[in-house]
Amino acid sequence: MSIVFSVLTFVFIFLFSVTFHEFAHGWTAYKLGDSTPKDHGRLTLNPLAHIDILGTVILPFLLLSVSMRLGFPFAFGYAKPVPINPYHFKNPKKGMGLVGAAGPLSNILAAFFFSLISRMHLGLISEVCAWGVIINVILAVFNIIPVPPLDGSRILAAMLPGHMVRKYLKLEPYGFFIIIVLFFSGFLKWLILPVVNLSLHILLGNGY
Repeated sequence: MSIVFSVLTFVFIFLFSVTFHEFAHGWTAYKLGDSTPKDHGRLTLNPLAHIDILGTVILPFLLLSVSMRLGFPFAFGYAKPVPINPYHFKNPKKGMGLVGAAGPLSNILAAFFFSLISRMHLGLISEVCAWGVIINVILAVFNIIPVPPLDGSRILAAMLPGHMVRKYLKLEPYGFFIIIVLFFSGFLKWLILPVVNLSLHILLGNGY
């Protein structure tokens, strides 16, 4: 694929993947009894409803360009968080854990779907779908890191005692800076790369 086509493919699949991710959060919350996502127009697969200029556009491309220079092509980003009111859930703590898990699970589902098409050997279509697998695997693995406000922190918080949850979630204002430090220190590479490589080997086979 040409560089231009590769960039356009990345943009298209990334937008689809983060949109599907946020939709999954909202849909799960809605099914658990919270209409807030629907009231705010977030129960949609229209990417325009979910895009955050900094997190969905600028940050991923900035990190990708920097990481490629470091020899570790990797990027992450985020969409506008789906507004959720956990007090509408029968069990707010458990509900937030389920809502948090829905995001990474949606990316795992998307990666599996793309892998099925990629294995059909349909030429360019299979190459595009291979990108879909890679992007969704990275999004799933990255988001389960238990650093607030990533989804992994919601999952972990659902399993912690109440007094520990309050202290743990106080890290949320510093979460972005923690992730940046982990990224540039190389710890994120050490943490994520083995899981990503194993997942890609399972979904795409030996030739990815």
